[in-house]
Parts: sequence; structure tokens; C-alpha cells
Amino acid sequence: MSVLQGKKILLGITGGIAAYKTAHLVRLFIKLKAEVRVILTPSAKDFITPLTLSTLSKNEVYSSFYNEEDENAVWNNHVDLGLWADLMLIAPATANTMSKMKNGTADNLLVATYLSAKCPVYFAPAMDLDMYKHASTKESLITLQSIGNILIPAASGELASGLVGEGRMAEPEDIVSFIENDILNQLPLKGQKIVITAGPTYEAIDPVRFIGNHSSGKMGFALAKAAAHLGAEVYLITGPTKEQVVHSLIHRVDVVSAQEMYDAVHDVFQESNIAIFSAAVADYKPKNKVDQKIKKADASLALELTPTPDILASVGKIKTNQYLVGFALETNNELENAKKKITSKHLDAIVLNSLNDKGAGFATNTNKITIIDKNLNSEVFNLKSKDEVAQDILTYILQNRQA
Repeated sequence: MSVLQGKKILLGITGGIAAYKTAHLVRLFIKLKAEVRVILTPSAKDFITPLTLSTLSKNEVYSSFYNEEDENAVWNNHVDLGLWADLMLIAPATANTMSKMKNGTADNLLVATYLSAKCPVYFAPAMDLDMYKHASTKESLITLQSIGNILIPAASGELASGLVGEGRMAEPEDIVSFIENDILNQLPLKGQKIVITAGPTYEAIDPVRFIGNHSSGKMGFALAKAAAHLGAEVYLITGPTKEQVVHSLIHRVDVVSAQEMYDAVHDVFQESNIAIFSAAVADYKPKNKVDQKIKKADASLALELTPTPDILASVGKIKTNQYLVGFALETNNELENAKKKITSKHLDAIVLNSLNDKGAGFATNTNKITIIDKNLNSEVFNLKSKDEVAQDILTYILQNRQA
């Protein structure tokens, strides 16, 4: 999954021959599941049609402040457009438009919207060789970058004039890659490896029965997605679950039993920076697994149980610089029990949720948590969706792991 998925992208297209490439650019953004809106300068319509771009973006294309042919037309609010976007891209950015951006000459909808934008603004210059080398163009490039705009450098190659040199707009695939990499490099967990456990474990009684619990894996999967969105490389080790996730930074490892989860965790833990153990691991397993299905009888059935490996305690003993977070699902003496686990398992923090809180616990889409640190300080959070809870947990980790 791309970091551009779900992003609101405002594409400004100016009047240069490279505008023909923007149809492909819009298509690439849409394929990455971004939402795209397009603003054309009046001269850009000489090179590419609004119909093409509206069809590809599935949104209205804007070109002027209002429709001059309709006396009842609604004003196209440049402020609203600027505030809507998560990022703005101006491609191609002609010498004329860059000069207007530099000087604040808001004589068209695109530049007015640019001046209203609160989001990151990328611009991809495109013009002929001599125009690109001109002192005024160089001044525009320097000034625009100095005030926070992000330059997508022009490439060298054959230009529309027949000259060969610098000034060619970067190819659509390169523009998309540039923006993705720029976003990734700014993410707070870029370069970090996170181990996350999720879901239940099943401990076999016989080939058809097991000891397990009601964990759905929703919380762990929400944590994995949130961590990946922050740039982390995630190792998601999950027990049996119906939950699905697709992201280029998430490596999913499916396990069934506590021993399998133990082994998978220890395969990757030493290389991790952060580990979050949200799985509901079965505490006991049958001492002897039966190879054939146990037949029902009138007499009662007695199972001898033995403890499963304590995964969290095992990594707590060997951790070095990892920030280690456990989960505690309690039904009574919640704070007391959670604080004991912090000490006994050598944790940096523990996430407590109680089955006594409505909307918390297994198989729900919401959770209510309290985070307790190793100094036994606690922070209580309101009932939220598990996606929001995941954000809260990762924000807490980012704020506290260097403290």
C-alpha cells in the first residue's frame, strides 16, 4: 500500500506542452487510491481537456473563479480548495506560473489557491532549455524553495523545441515516487522495526478441538496499520483471525499456537526497535494432545493442562534498547494487576483494558484504555475506535520512549 492511499491531492496544471502527461499522472494517483482534484489555468486547456481530467479523477475540474456562461454560477472558493488538500502538486510548473507564485500574483484560480494552501506544495518545472537557465527562472526556483515549496527537479532530455537539455518535466512515475519518498522520509517511524502480536492462540486438544479465546485481532491489526502509516517496518505476528491487511511495510506471519508465536517473535525481536504485544495468548495447553478425535461419552472428561511459554516475559529478560509494551485485559483489580505485570515482565509500558468497561475488550470495534509506564504513572483515554486507540498508543510511545 502506498503512503498516498487516502491522501487528498490537489493537482494544479499550467499551460505547457508537458500538460499532456498529467492524464497519466492523475491515473497513477487514482490507482494508489488517492483522491484527486484538478485546477487548470486557462491556458492549460489548450493542452489537455477538462473532460479528460474529470473522467480520470472522477471529480469536477476547476479553471476559473466562476462559470462566466452561467449567471447563477457558484463561486469556486480557492480557500476551501486550499484547505481541502493534504498536498498540492503543480505540474507542469511553467516559468510564468512560478513567477506568479513567487510574487503572489493571484490573477487566476490556481495561484489564488496556492496562496491559500496550508499543506505541503510540490512543483515540477517544465520549460525550454533557455527559459530554464534564465536568471529570472533561477530566482523563482530559489525563492519558492526558500519559502517551503518542494522542488521536483526537471529532467534532461529532448524538449518540445527540438533542443536537448534540462527543462523536461519529470515523468509521472518519477513524480509519484518522489512524493512518496519525501513523505516517507518525514515520517516519525521511518527506519524503525516494530514487532506486533495480534489475535488469539489455539492450543489443540485433538484434531478438531482447541483451547482458545474470543480475541479477534482487531486491535493488533489497527496497531500494525497505524505503525506502517508512520513509516515503520512492521512484523505482524498473528494468531487465527479473519482480519486482513495489505501494506508494503507490513510483513505478516501467521501462527496458531503459543509456541509458534513464541518462536516467530524470537526470530525478529532482537532486530526490532519497538515491540507491542497485543495478542491474547492462551495461558495453558493440554499436556497431551490426542491424535484422534475424542469421542463423546457419558462420563466427564478431564484434561491435564500445562503452562504455555510466557512470550512477553521471555523477551523482557533479553531486551536491550527495545521499547517493550504489553497488554493487560483484566476483569478485577485492574490497575493493581497491570502494574504487577510491568515489573515482573520488565516492560516500558502496559496498555490496560477492562472487560468492565462497556465497548472495550474482545471482538469490538472500540476500546477504552489506560497506559501505565514503568514508573507506574498512568494516563486514561476515552472510549474510541480501535484505529484511534492505535494512534494514541503510538503517539504515546513516540513521546515517551526517549524520555
